[in-house]
Formats: sequence, C-alpha cells, structure tokens
Amino acid sequence: MKTVALPDGERVPVLGQGTWRMGEKKRAHADEVAALRLGIDLGMTLIDTAEMYGDGGAEKVVGDAIEGQRDRVFIVTKVYPHNASRSELPKACERSLKRLRIDTIDLYLLHWRERTPPLEATVETFEKLRSTGKIKRWGVSNFDADDMKELFDICRRLRSIAPTTNQVLYNLENREIEFDLLPLLTRHSSHVTPIMAYSPVGHGRGLLENATLKKIAKCHDATTAQIALAWVLRQPNLIAIPKASDKNHVRDNARSTDIKLTKEDLADLDREFPPPKSQRPLPTL
Repeated sequence: MKTVALPDGERVPVLGQGTWRMGEKKRAHADEVAALRLGIDLGMTLIDTAEMYGDGGAEKVVGDAIEGQRDRVFIVTKVYPHNASRSELPKACERSLKRLRIDTIDLYLLHWRERTPPLEATVETFEKLRSTGKIKRWGVSNFDADDMKELFDICRRLRSIAPTTNQVLYNLENREIEFDLLPLLTRHSSHVTPIMAYSPVGHGRGLLENATLKKIAKCHDATTAQIALAWVLRQPNLIAIPKASDKNHVRDNARSTDIKLTKEDLADLDREFPPPKSQRPLPTL
C-alpha cells in the first residue's frame, strides 16, 4: 500500500477506512467488524471514526475490530464542536478512548467549526491533550481556505504545532477544494498539510451511474466506484477514507490502488466533471 507522510514524519496509507453510518444497527455489528478487519489485512490500516457516528456506536465497532492488533492501526476520531471547549474537550476525549478501548488517539480532529468555543481555546486544549499523551496529533475537518489561514495564524501565535490534516468532502462531483484549499495546503504553504477525503466515491448511487465513468471502468475491467476512487487517489499528499461495511466492497476498494488512469481518462473526466474556475463555498455532508 502506498503511503503519505504526515507533517511529523509518520507514514499512513493513502487508502484508509471510513465508518460513517456504522454502529447504528446491532444486527450489522459483526459484519462491520469483519469488514474493518479485512481492510486492515489488505493494508488499509488507517481507520476514521467520530463520536457523532452512531452516537459513539462506530467507535465501539472500531474498538472490536482492532482488538489484539492496536499496533497495526492508525486511529482517527473526531469531536463535536460543542464538545471542543477547554472544559468539555478532555471529557469527550476520555469517552472516545473508552469506546475505542485504547490509551491514546493517533489523530484527533475537530469535526467542523462553530464560532463558540473560540478556535484558539480548542487548539490550546488539543495541545494539552497531546502533552499528556491522550492524543498524538490533532487536526480539523470541514475547514475552508479562510478557516485554515486563521488556524495557521493561531498556531503561530501560540507556537503550537500546525494541524496534521484537514478532512473534507472531495470526489468527482465535489471538486471545490481544488481552487484554493488544496493549493494552500499542499503546494503554496511551507507546511504541507495532507488532505483527508471523505465520501471519495460520492454520496448515494448517482455518481456511480455516470456514463463516462462506466466507459472508463469497462476499459480498466473495473467498477465505477474503483475509477472514482482511483481519480481521488491521483492527488499527492491525500488520504481517501471510503466506507465499506461488507467484505466484497472492502476488496473492491483495495484494488482501486492498482488502477492507473490515463491522460485520456483524466481529460474525459475533466470534461464530464469540470474543475472549479472560481472560489465556491466548501461543501459538507
């Protein structure tokens, strides 16, 4: 599995596993755990979750999936913005650690931004959690370019480490980050902040029924989801976290890393899904 270097030098796979909508139904628990374990065996050892997913249920699924193999996996989880204050963030962190049944979180993210609590207070508290060993790194999710500029200024002022990642919506139908956010984080900044792409094959079936995708998939003896995922993975300094709750889907995701899209493929996809020509609001799910 190809890897991406995080700012501190740690390397993680370019293809991880998402868990949105996991942990919501007891009857699906065993299949979800099995899917995550298969993904780990196939090299998708970065697992993303959140306290929001299944009201903590997804973190419990992850805890079962990684039991006995903690040293093989890189765990990412996210905190609600209303739990990101100086007083509530340590409590939320402890609850996530308990559900995951681990001693430290590899990467802890602010799930999205709200005006309260102040962002500076969240950064300071992330740093305290890092200094006490509760988390190893911190980052953000759903931050646009202006948010990231403000965050970098706060980090400089506090002499804090910079965020490890920004997790955002990115797929063929949602290319907004390419205009300003992606260049800011990976090309024109002295600090390279890898992007983590959620919903990389779209949300729902609409994208996967596209005729251009079907044509390219046929040429590569692949599925449309694999082509959509291979397109996202063409970007350097990017980690994709598709969710798969059954073993066949997991295997399909893993095979997408072997697909090499041609210049003609990429040109066809640009015509079908044009890149942004101006700044647009950052989309979220």
